[in-house]
Amino acid sequence: MEVLNESDHKTVPKRGMSTGGKVLIGVTGGVGLGLSIVCASFVAPAFRKFCLPYVPATTEQIQNVLNFLPKNATGKLLDIGSGDGRIVVAAAQHVKALKTDGVELNPWLVYYSRLAALRYGVGKQSRFFRRDLWKFNIKEYNYVVIFGVEQMMQDLEHKLIAECPHNAKIIACRFPLPQLEPQRIIEDGVNTVWFYDLSKQSRPENNNS
Repeated sequence: MEVLNESDHKTVPKRGMSTGGKVLIGVTGGVGLGLSIVCASFVAPAFRKFCLPYVPATTEQIQNVLNFLPKNATGKLLDIGSGDGRIVVAAAQHVKALKTDGVELNPWLVYYSRLAALRYGVGKQSRFFRRDLWKFNIKEYNYVVIFGVEQMMQDLEHKLIAECPHNAKIIACRFPLPQLEPQRIIEDGVNTVWFYDLSKQSRPENNNS
């Protein structure tokens, strides 16, 4: 039997991770964390009572909304769930005397909207608020645009009746308000828009029970 002396054993040195590998892992981790933070802003609404998903307005929907905004309109317009701000920006470009605002919960969409308003030259005419729409006061708005989901329209109708001025104009896209009677409808499939004038109809009882 061959006997090995301790001196015959050779220690294999451990090789550490290269600097490039460490940098790659750090960058990958940072990108992954960043994506998680951004994605969380889009996923979080799904856990709320009413989910208002981000679905960009189509060119047809934007044009249908603008059809209800006279060129001589004055006052203030609010887009509820303004997303990337395209309705707010388009309304500001369409009616120069109209102040246009958007309320949106997703911070990334709010930042994008503000940049878009600056890019299209309506930064001083338009504002975007990162707020919960149910806690946002709408009493000062003459026009309100809604891109809602069916489940929220009744509660939203209660809010509009309770807070909007008596002569406010409501422009609802994708789904109508359940009780108010529209004055005009642009029938266009998924791009259908309902127009309501609160001054020309009796308001239903605002019963939140």
